[in-house]
Amino acid sequence: MRNKQRARIRYLCQAAMIAALYVVLTWVSATLGLDSRTPQCRFAEALGILPLFMPAAVPGLTVGCFVANLLYSPVPADWIFGTLATLIGAVLCRLIGSAWHTYSLPNLIVATLPNALANTVIVPFVLQYAYGLQDGYWVLVFGVGLGELISGVVLGVILALAIPQAIKNKLSAP
Repeated sequence: MRNKQRARIRYLCQAAMIAALYVVLTWVSATLGLDSRTPQCRFAEALGILPLFMPAAVPGLTVGCFVANLLYSPVPADWIFGTLATLIGAVLCRLIGSAWHTYSLPNLIVATLPNALANTVIVPFVLQYAYGLQDGYWVLVFGVGLGELISGVVLGVILALAIPQAIKNKLSAP
């Protein structure tokens, strides 16, 4: 029973730390003006690789995205659909991670794609309908996709490569 309590506390702490880090990194991007133009570049998107290594990243990213959207977006549609895109990406990344346990460069790139694709497809609708941007959907897809490529894929892979293997193994242990 004691081990289950420790595991539960560890899970909650990991999720909370990831959520807090997501909010702080979003604040940094917002402060630099990188998340309000096309291509959007939210540094927090790099954290989308973390579900590959730890299950607690799924709720952590979801809550972090929701809180960040509450703080930095006046639009409820962004709170809902932006968070939904992050949740979809995190769950799919976690599912991919459960299929393999080798962290080769191609695997890391594949693991970043669900979050990048979910945001690339969903966020342009939010930008058009909630924010009233007049750009065409495909123009917004290109802009959001480019930002996701930079912040989610490139920075995400760099983050994953920076985590030592011993820590990766320990994070994914129950």
